[in-house]
Amino acid sequence: MRYLRLYLHFLRFSFSRAMEFRLDFTFKIIMDCFFYLVNLSFYKILFMNTPTLAGWSEDQAFVFVSSYLFIDALHMTVFASNMWWLPFFVNRGDLDSYLTRPVSTLFFISLRDFAANSFVNLLIAIGIFSYALTNLQTPYTLGQLFFYLGLILNGWLLHYVLQMIFIIPVFWTQSSRGFNDFFFSMGMAIERPDLIYRGWLRYLLTMILPFSLIVSFPARVFFGPETPNLLTHLFVVTIVMWAIMLLLWKRGLRAYSSASS
Repeated sequence: MRYLRLYLHFLRFSFSRAMEFRLDFTFKIIMDCFFYLVNLSFYKILFMNTPTLAGWSEDQAFVFVSSYLFIDALHMTVFASNMWWLPFFVNRGDLDSYLTRPVSTLFFISLRDFAANSFVNLLIAIGIFSYALTNLQTPYTLGQLFFYLGLILNGWLLHYVLQMIFIIPVFWTQSSRGFNDFFFSMGMAIERPDLIYRGWLRYLLTMILPFSLIVSFPARVFFGPETPNLLTHLFVVTIVMWAIMLLLWKRGLRAYSSASS
């Protein structure tokens, strides 16, 4: 309950601050709407030239891409701004003030800034996702839908973990962004069905840098019959990535040179 009350304070402060810069607030909403339009148009153009993509029909592919848009909007709302500032906190010694607080440092630096403008886009992404589900021709039960939503939330947390793994090396490199640029380059794999990849690249994206597990695997569980193996793979890799992230975070804190050192 203490952490919940603290997060509610984060929300109140973030919304009040966003209202002070209304032009920036509006511009970011418009920018994200263009991002959604580009992604949806890309798949629409593909299906003007092919009936299926990686075995998915057009309505299935649009559920997939709308799921990605939902995860992206949720990540931008909850985590993205905080993760942008983490390298600066480490390099300038500002992390000191978070280490002395009587709460988990990882919780505080990951959730302190709630992006109010992205919350509006999150509502838009939820609308797109709901519309895609209403047009889905594949039959599904309410239980399957809730299970799929749970897998999507797991993908959202996996997205956070992977980005943290790429940012944490800043404790040793003292760079301004860690390996964040590489993360965004590899992260484009999230936007594509995993079955379009072959050979070593598919192994890389499902085992070593498991970006394809964020949306593709939940969608395949929702659409197809391969549930047991996919679920085992998904949960095992997710747990391993969480363990790696926590291990790197603890080692990073030990290597951290504070402003007073």
